[in-house]
Amino acid sequence: MTGGAAPSAAVAVPALSFSALLRLATPVVVSRLGIMTMGLVDAVVVGQHSATQLGYQALGWAPTGVVITTSVGLMSGIQVMTSQAIGEGRAADTGAILRRGTAYAFWIGIIAAAVLAGLGGPVMHHLGLDPALADGATPVLQVLALSMVPILVADAGVFWLEAHGRAVPGMIAMWGANVVNLGMNLWLVPGNSGFPVEGAVASGWATALSRVALLAFVWALIARWPESRRLGAFAPAPRDPVAAADMRRIGYGASVSYFVEAGSFSAMSIIAGWLGALAVASWAIVLNMAALIFMVPLGLAAATSVFVGRAYGAGDTAGVRRAAGLGFVAAAAATLLICVVVGFGNGLIAAGYTSDPVVQRMAAAAMLLCCLFYVADGLQVVGAQALRAQSDVWMPSFTHMASYLVVMMPLGYVLALPAGLGLTGIVWAVIIASLVSACLLWGRFLWLTGRRG
Repeated sequence: MTGGAAPSAAVAVPALSFSALLRLATPVVVSRLGIMTMGLVDAVVVGQHSATQLGYQALGWAPTGVVITTSVGLMSGIQVMTSQAIGEGRAADTGAILRRGTAYAFWIGIIAAAVLAGLGGPVMHHLGLDPALADGATPVLQVLALSMVPILVADAGVFWLEAHGRAVPGMIAMWGANVVNLGMNLWLVPGNSGFPVEGAVASGWATALSRVALLAFVWALIARWPESRRLGAFAPAPRDPVAAADMRRIGYGASVSYFVEAGSFSAMSIIAGWLGALAVASWAIVLNMAALIFMVPLGLAAATSVFVGRAYGAGDTAGVRRAAGLGFVAAAAATLLICVVVGFGNGLIAAGYTSDPVVQRMAAAAMLLCCLFYVADGLQVVGAQALRAQSDVWMPSFTHMASYLVVMMPLGYVLALPAGLGLTGIVWAVIIASLVSACLLWGRFLWLTGRRG
């Protein structure tokens, strides 16, 4: 990439401190919570409509979640390279990064939609699930596939804004889309909207429409930021094969990591499906709640990544350590607080998802046990992002493969089925894998930064 002008006051790098981290992290966390609130609203509205439909929705979301998470991983180079460019004093190059990233996101979305719509249904029918579950989940998956392009192009804009320290616009856009999603769910899911849809499929259409709204909101907010034009966000990006390859390279490692993690958790949904319809509905609640909670450390990890990337771009190893350390402390404190809330409120949370008493009891017990892995899961994602922000692309991926493929998946199967622990066995497998991942990632971080002095 070619050199550019130093960043103007609009994109100046703030001093590294806990308060600066929280100022960026807070709207990022709220934005990430908005992502999962869409899923939460979908699950609650569909779950109150029908426990069977909730199972369809959970299985329809399982492959969709894997594909969208992997696709977002491919785009992670947008945020990393933007942060590093600002740290190096090349803020003027960041508009070109956004333009390349947006085109990349568009084509990823097209391919992802084709894969989901064409292969998702047949794959589910060959996994040994009850044919009624697979038949009910397939149309949900196909509707969700339609929204891959708008959600990924919207995310490209959100990542770029966050790297510039402008997380509030992304937060506003996300919660605006949540309003759309809630309204569409309440209108469509009961089946009396006048359109021939109800239940999980109707909720899928609500999600698709809200993602289109998110795309419009994000890019309208970018257009309203005067600095975006000076940075070249709306000008054709100069041809730079090296920069484009670097952005893809960062994304490859992250996408493998995200694919392994998301795919492993979706595999737990398949194992729950082998346990029966009530087990898969209960696991859907547990997984949705865990994913909602995960958005807090994920948002902290994104903010940590921005500061680590800027320090790394400036060649400041001490700044890298300090930024990562602040993220570690913030994630540990936040997840411990969450454990207290979930530990005392697990029954009420389960009742909020479904009126089925058996599903309530199973989900409440599993959520209580999940308190053992929330902290480890939060620390591992902060550690992974702190490594990626230093262009350490592949070690987080190898760590996640070891933790989730080698440890969690086979252990989940053994504990749930041969050992007869059912849903509890699945949760124990997740706990152990998260602890392994956190220890390996932070060990890698300490070794890497210690080697640089």
